[in-house]
Amino acid sequence: MGRTWAIIERELRRFRRSPVLIAMSMVMPIVQLVILGYAFGGNVKHLKVAIVDQDHGLPAIKVRELASAASSGARTIDTVDYADQGEAISDLRNGRVNGVLTIPPEFSRRVLTKNDPRVALIEDNTDGFVSVALAGTLGGLLAAYNQPETTARVPGAASLDVVEIYPYVPYVQYLLPGSVVMSIFMMVMIGGGIIFIDDKARGLHEGYLVTPIRKLELIAGFNISGTIKAVVAGMFLIIIGSIIAGIPDAFDPMRLLRLFVVVVVTAFALISLMFLLMVRVTDPLLPRAVFGVLNTVLYFPSGAVYPQQGFPGWMQAIAVADPFTYAVHALKCLLLKNTGFGAIAGDLTFLMIFSVVAMSAATALFKRTL
Repeated sequence: MGRTWAIIERELRRFRRSPVLIAMSMVMPIVQLVILGYAFGGNVKHLKVAIVDQDHGLPAIKVRELASAASSGARTIDTVDYADQGEAISDLRNGRVNGVLTIPPEFSRRVLTKNDPRVALIEDNTDGFVSVALAGTLGGLLAAYNQPETTARVPGAASLDVVEIYPYVPYVQYLLPGSVVMSIFMMVMIGGGIIFIDDKARGLHEGYLVTPIRKLELIAGFNISGTIKAVVAGMFLIIIGSIIAGIPDAFDPMRLLRLFVVVVVTAFALISLMFLLMVRVTDPLLPRAVFGVLNTVLYFPSGAVYPQQGFPGWMQAIAVADPFTYAVHALKCLLLKNTGFGAIAGDLTFLMIFSVVAMSAATALFKRTL
């Protein structure tokens, strides 16, 4: 162990002398968390809806009043009156409005005769988020319109009561576990992988191998030093990210202890994966190209940004073998639900087995180059 700790000490001393590297590894995931968390997590508001009333009857006026109420309430939509439907559709195509609500000429008569009255929503479906928000808002508007003036004292229709067992989770909190894993991975890439390849290109590893140190001790030293760096980055983002995202009871001692265990196991698994991929690489430019692709392949299938249930089959197959998947799931359980080790035992088991297999394979593949 003395030889292994010598490797660890050297790597940590050199890392300490690179403050810019440390800052970039820790700040970039926080920037990503803030920008992505608030860019994708907010409710869509102030969508411009053109209202073309071709009827002008009392039922049509009621629809317009409900639209104005929705505009002044939740402010999901802003209504604009148009006299000509052709002009409204032209503005829709040119992006001046997001949708056109048309009340046809026979609407009031059909309402009074109960003969299937309809209104039309013409929307720009090139933006799925906007079109879904518009359809939901105006669908709710018509549901309110169809409510009878007087309701039965005892309603006969079935209804659904939704009970949420956890507090509301904004998207920035949902994104935090993935950002923590990304912070660990960035430290693994920058503070471990690239430095490892640069040392190999300068022949430093050959200098190690002329000493009594063994391959396993050398790989273990690199892995443990990389794990220490990644754990520092991961815990830093957990603390700062929890404050930014507003995680309740973020500094509960038992929760922090469980988070620390997950971060350590995750860091060791990812640093082992990195050494397995880089153990035979000699070109210092190759890791810089590979890491960008690897980042995409590991991060997005993990469910960090979007639920895996929405993925195609081939992407779900990647997620099964992806260590990010298990790290993100474990961190979601701890950060969003404050569960115990029982809920994440499977994740920790996979990550530990993955670490042993990857490190053993990296040790077997490591060889002299001179």
